[in-house]
Amino acid sequence: MASEKQRSLLLESASRFPIPPGVRFSYGTAGFRSDGLILGSTVFRAGVLAALRSIKTGQAIGLMITASHNPIFDNGVKIADPDGGMMTQKWEPFADALANAPDSQHLLDLVVQFAERENIPLSGTQSAEILLGRDTRPTGEPLLEAAKQGINSIIGAVAVDMGILTTPQLHWMVRSRNKGSKASEFDYYAQLSKSFRCLIDLIPENIVKNEGDPKVLVDGANGVGGEKLEELKKMLKGLDIEVRNSGKKGVLNDGVGADYVQKEKVAPLGFGSDDVGLRCASLDGDADRLVYFRVLSASNNIIDLIDGDKILSLFAVFIKEQLGILCRKENGDVLNSLPARLGIVQTAYANGASTDYLKQIGLEVVFTPTGVKYLHKKAAEYDIGIYFEANGHGTIIFSEEFLSLLDARCNELSVSSAGSEHHKAALRLLAISQLINQAVGDALSGLLLVEAVLSNMGWSTERWSQLYVDLPSRQLKVKVADRNAVVTANAETQVVKPPGLQKLIDAETAKYPRGRCFIRPSGTEDIIRVYAEASTQEAADHLAHSVMQLVDQFLGSTDSQ
Repeated sequence: MASEKQRSLLLESASRFPIPPGVRFSYGTAGFRSDGLILGSTVFRAGVLAALRSIKTGQAIGLMITASHNPIFDNGVKIADPDGGMMTQKWEPFADALANAPDSQHLLDLVVQFAERENIPLSGTQSAEILLGRDTRPTGEPLLEAAKQGINSIIGAVAVDMGILTTPQLHWMVRSRNKGSKASEFDYYAQLSKSFRCLIDLIPENIVKNEGDPKVLVDGANGVGGEKLEELKKMLKGLDIEVRNSGKKGVLNDGVGADYVQKEKVAPLGFGSDDVGLRCASLDGDADRLVYFRVLSASNNIIDLIDGDKILSLFAVFIKEQLGILCRKENGDVLNSLPARLGIVQTAYANGASTDYLKQIGLEVVFTPTGVKYLHKKAAEYDIGIYFEANGHGTIIFSEEFLSLLDARCNELSVSSAGSEHHKAALRLLAISQLINQAVGDALSGLLLVEAVLSNMGWSTERWSQLYVDLPSRQLKVKVADRNAVVTANAETQVVKPPGLQKLIDAETAKYPRGRCFIRPSGTEDIIRVYAEASTQEAADHLAHSVMQLVDQFLGSTDSQ
């Protein structure tokens, strides 16, 4: 039961943050997002939500204020669970209800009912700790204050302001705090730089450093990531980084950033003819996405895009190779086996050429519905699970059991055969588990891992890009009266409703060599998204438009693009 003190405190606090009229908020994959000027009530309520989550779990929770790759005037808020991952889906309906409660009394009633159902004490007997972070958006500071007031409206809850951060830094801090490890920003930089140095020190002696790629040029999207990369650079040895669009001038995510580069397939502002052939990378606004590219022509900004699919493939090839070394016979003797199930997790939006490549080299590839929360959960089922979306968001997850076995094996080898290839492979895998941010996609840790892997393999950016050739694709969207009229199955690749539509899509797809097409409803608006691939761009375009017309016939659209 909620104490009278708790009830009056929540009522009084909530009255300072009235909900804006005529707006409905929805907790999507990335939390709540909207115009930053109307988010005060939503962020206040997210603070309440985070406090309840911390009391429920008995652990630290994260609250991040950011709108990632969205324009500068947007903002948003997301909750990080104790493992550093996204808030459990089971709480999303409550989050929606809380954000849309029409007044303070309704809000109080919702909180009390939910707390009783979830056995969350609201008597002040249990403490709660919420780590707060925000990016560089102008609305971030007032929204941070709203979050603090929401947290403080729950007796026993304490808000810990971690400052201006990348989203992945906050997720990392939450995970580290709950594992009993050091969790400051300095500790984040120290772990990344130390594990990167370890991988660089383990470059095989027969690998010659590629002199054609002397440094990496990084587009910071005029966001928090560029600023943090400048700090991280100071602790790095063995890597030359030049940061552009660091946020000192220029507009956040405007003609810059991973989302812009990946979607438009052009170089961001600040990159041009002087950079032809150089290794370039782009972060998004809050540094949870990463793509690489090469400027191809001095006369325009056309690029060779190396997206999340190819980042995934690079990591998969390297990890598979290290596991292979560990399981190899040495001097005719079979070492103690170290079974490791390596799994690759993709969505239907992954380019078909990447999936074919990964399967051809003997890797297990599985699919989930679109959304990081689905990918992350599936990847966690493996000893080593790798997932990346084409947009550059992804990570690698190592199971605790596997890391324990790997650590024990490494210790054995350090005694019996220190410096052997087996020992080095074990050290590399352990270093990867420390360098990659296992809580969430992290452009800074991903950047360092890409650079370390390329160095260990002796690969140029061009060699990496040539792993496989992407199939031409086209994405379209169809406005419909009700997106819920489309129901999909098999990781969103098959239409279950309306009946008969999938059969027609299959018939249309069969007309094109290497054709593949699927449709799925948007998660936030009445739009049906169409994705098509084929052996040529013209064929992919035709297939996408044909299926768009089928959707229009079945559902009746108002507009398409």
